[in-house]
Amino acid sequence: MTAFTVTLVLVAAAVGLLRWRRPAWYWLTFGVTLAVVRVLVRYGSVMEACGLTVPPARWRLALARAINRPLPESRSPRILRLRPTRTGLVLRLKLRPGQDAFDIAAASDRLRHSFSMYGVASRELRSGVVEVRMTGYDVLKRVQMPGETDPRPMRVPVALRQDGSVHYRDYRAIPHALTLGATESGKSVYQRNLVAGLAPMDVALVGIDCKQGVELFPLARRFSALADDPDTAAEVLDALVVRMERNYQLIRAQQRITADVPDAEIAADIWDLTADLRPVPVVVLVDEVAELALYANKEEERRRDRIITSLVRLAQLGRAAGIYLEICGQRFGSELGKGITMLRAQLTGRTAHRVNDETSANMAFGDIAPDAVLAAIQIPAETRGLAIAGDSSGGWHRIRAPHTSLRQAVNICNRHAHRTPDLPELAPYRHALSTLADAPLPPAKPSPATA
Repeated sequence: MTAFTVTLVLVAAAVGLLRWRRPAWYWLTFGVTLAVVRVLVRYGSVMEACGLTVPPARWRLALARAINRPLPESRSPRILRLRPTRTGLVLRLKLRPGQDAFDIAAASDRLRHSFSMYGVASRELRSGVVEVRMTGYDVLKRVQMPGETDPRPMRVPVALRQDGSVHYRDYRAIPHALTLGATESGKSVYQRNLVAGLAPMDVALVGIDCKQGVELFPLARRFSALADDPDTAAEVLDALVVRMERNYQLIRAQQRITADVPDAEIAADIWDLTADLRPVPVVVLVDEVAELALYANKEEERRRDRIITSLVRLAQLGRAAGIYLEICGQRFGSELGKGITMLRAQLTGRTAHRVNDETSANMAFGDIAPDAVLAAIQIPAETRGLAIAGDSSGGWHRIRAPHTSLRQAVNICNRHAHRTPDLPELAPYRHALSTLADAPLPPAKPSPATA
């Protein structure tokens, strides 16, 4: 009996240690079974306690009275499917007449406590069917992307959501996006994941990094053009506007609007063209947009207006021409001058890491999801990489990108350097990359020990 007790204590201690140090392993070995049993046993009482039941139908009440039987109990949403995942459980429910998907969403916090899960989120799949995703542990504490994702053309897996699903950056669905984050908030790591995901694809990358290129120039072999100062940035953006106009001329020449051409084959953007005619799509990454909007004299003000005008034109018209914007910065507010709010209106995707003021969070989410503003300003400083991602539909998620070092991103870009297309409009800014890469480094100062 003593040996059995000692073994039981050791097993319990091992399980507790596994749950503390390796929550993912604990979930796959013990947690998922316990959670399934807990949900199935408590389901009826939890639904009733959370107010998610409806009275029985009148005909059932009448039938029970007629045959002198006990009155039927209130009915809970019917479980259509219960599926375990690597991070939690997915529960698909069929709502009863009179119930709404908002009822499930409003009770998500109570469901989390009742089922002893880490997080609960719900979404409506179709009329009367709701999917409830429950996570068994904090998946954002140590981000591990699943081995198999679903990348598609212009669709990149960049982060993990709080419900355990993968967060994709889909340029076909959301062409332009704004990413905010204070210093040391994880914004650069998010950007590296984005570049690393785009590197194996047939896409041209154009970078504007006014911090003397310290963020993007190490990845230069995969970029078709790079600018490290506002003057060069203005020229690169002008060249992109010229490319956009040429792409529209190509689309117009290939529209084939005749009586015998089906509507689905009439070209309206580059993706309607055949593969041999389709121009290479371009993703423009702007790091620290505030540097492009600041000025100190009249000449810099004219340059600033030129830059912002080009960005607004690309944001308004670039989607059909295959030009997509990824605007990043520490601060994005109306004090940056005219045209900034017009630019923001065209940036459908919004991602906010930890910000230093509520105004920046309001600029990111105030017009699409006001409740996400509070979530953005509550991100703690010690959780680098944690962010709030939303879009114009009003929905938002907590996400966190896996840590990708600069060396890892450089290796990926170098491995796929042969995919870098040469764009005629940006050829002058492509040659500047090798010049900067071969520039001699300043001599190192001797240390006190060797002086």
